[in-house]
Amino acid sequence: MTTNRRDFLSSAVTAAGAALTPELPHAHDHDHQAVPSDLALRVKALESLLVEKGLVDRAALDTLIDAYEHKIGPRNGARVIARAWADSAYKQRLLTNADAAIAELGYGGMQGEHMVVVENTLKVHNMIVCTLCSCYPWPVLGLPPVWYKSAPYRSRSVIDPRGVLSEFGLELPADVEVRVWDSTAELRYLVLPERPAGTEHLSEEQLAALVTRDAMVGVAKVTPATQGASA
Repeated sequence: MTTNRRDFLSSAVTAAGAALTPELPHAHDHDHQAVPSDLALRVKALESLLVEKGLVDRAALDTLIDAYEHKIGPRNGARVIARAWADSAYKQRLLTNADAAIAELGYGGMQGEHMVVVENTLKVHNMIVCTLCSCYPWPVLGLPPVWYKSAPYRSRSVIDPRGVLSEFGLELPADVEVRVWDSTAELRYLVLPERPAGTEHLSEEQLAALVTRDAMVGVAKVTPATQGASA
């Protein structure tokens, strides 16, 4: 049963994020609540069945999901960003051939085979979305957050990107161009955030600690105040 249990657990971890009700941050002023999709309900039913049969431990599953969503995945991406900030030659390689540059640090695999890195500047801010489903660079960002997969984020990011960014608490000057990149099953994107001022003295490891998942999706900026915060 070892192989079957591992397969069941792997499948459950992969799908569990879809079982939650989608909701954008700071968007709590609506009286109605989104109804989970048919797929989300099926995933939830499968999870309950696996737990009932003793094939999956719910606490262990929650721990794995939390680790991949907030620790393992985003930390990989943070190290990529920190290396680009600290090493201009690596940054150029990352922007030119993201797959090869990311592989230099040992990251890659399914859901991250074809990557493009887009750089934020003083005049350009990039944000990532997948309008069709929830394509996401798992090897560098871990599990996609619930809001990334939600219909409101997927549609409104294209229609009103500044409004969406505002809901995340990010207000951009009018002269900053917002570019929205639509990920697909064939191509996934990663944002290279601006390096915050006053971090010249920090080591690469300390720089990585500043980088959050949201900044690499493009719905937040990196600031020294985010040091120690969870991704």
